[in-house]
Amino acid sequence: MTEAVQLSPEEVYLKVISEKAILICAYRDDEEYKRINLEGSMSLSEFYSLLPQYSKDQEIIFY
Repeated sequence: MTEAVQLSPEEVYLKVISEKAILICAYRDDEEYKRINLEGSMSLSEFYSLLPQYSKDQEIIFY
């Protein structure tokens, strides 16, 4: 497991649009996600359902 790193909003944006990272909203409640989602992000439940398709070295950004 790697250490958590803080990124600037600009760094996150560039990683997400270049598909180098996926952006995950860490709220467990999908209703909360609907209220507070960022463009390009996915809910935690969606992430869990898609988890098998990601490689182990996929960069994941949680907010």
